[in-house]
Amino acid sequence: MTTYAIIGAGMMGREHIANLALVPCAELIALADPDAGSRKWSGHDAGEDVQVFEDYMTMMREVQPDAVIIAAPNFRHFEIINDIAEFGAALLIEKPLATTVEDAQQLAALADTYPNLFWVGLEYRYMPPITAFIEQVHSGLTGPVKMLTFREHRFPFLPKVGNWNRFSENTGGTLVEKCCHFFDLMRVILQSDPIRVYASGGMDVNHLDERYEGRRPDILDNAYVMLDFENGARAVLELCMFANLTHQEERLHVVGPEGRLSVSIPEAILEWSPLRGEGYSREIETPAEALSAGDHHGATYFQLLDFHRALTEKGKATVTAEDGLWSVKIGGAAHQSIETGLPVHIGE
Repeated sequence: MTTYAIIGAGMMGREHIANLALVPCAELIALADPDAGSRKWSGHDAGEDVQVFEDYMTMMREVQPDAVIIAAPNFRHFEIINDIAEFGAALLIEKPLATTVEDAQQLAALADTYPNLFWVGLEYRYMPPITAFIEQVHSGLTGPVKMLTFREHRFPFLPKVGNWNRFSENTGGTLVEKCCHFFDLMRVILQSDPIRVYASGGMDVNHLDERYEGRRPDILDNAYVMLDFENGARAVLELCMFANLTHQEERLHVVGPEGRLSVSIPEAILEWSPLRGEGYSREIETPAEALSAGDHHGATYFQLLDFHRALTEKGKATVTAEDGLWSVKIGGAAHQSIETGLPVHIGE
């Protein structure tokens, strides 16, 4: 049995609790969170056999888990990782890796010499419909991808403990906090790195009347981000966080010389529209227990399976600190472009 602990017992911490229960030979033995309410609710979800701590360092010393899932607020990641590195446990760090490029670079450097798994939780790769989409693209179905489009229309950011996610200094900004998933997927799908980013965005509808200790939130609620990649492909992200009050809709499209491939979430429909010949439209199934254990269309479950397999079989991380660094770099460049009104060359 491989033992796990969770640092951060909020919404994502609870999702990991539910999904770990589905992973064979994985045992959650402890969780830690400074917030009493989070400890109460997540402790209830975890069960009476799981020890609950206020301080994560006390937890690490007392239970010495094989693996730690860090699901604390974004701005705590850098501190927590550096604090617990001495224990050498396998690490799964929820996205984003850090809130600044500088901190992400330091963590990537730490990962280079870390004696155990160092894994970044960019779990969108593991949604079964998106996994099938990536497999089809990499099979050469469309020919060399020339254009890649992401569209996410969804509800506003949910409330968090202490309202920490209302301020960019805590999140890294919306294009780091929310969109690091999409920037990671762009690199995976295109098998290339971006060289130039241009973005436009603002906070135009959500949070305008909110005040927290006299401060107004400063997070984007909509944006367009355009990217040029080394291999000549172009990509665009369209984000709107006031399009729906109840659910989120995501659409991905790639276009190459042979046609267009699309996937939709939550419908989980994969659609192939060739320039010549017959296309198809088919539903990609996800196990019901994985769908019911979280809000990421089964992605958390399949990521944990892969992480657990790598841990128990002494394998390597599939989603690396370098991947985490890239997703922060792209988001940071997009925010810089919005602030300056100019394209940003990633190398600079």
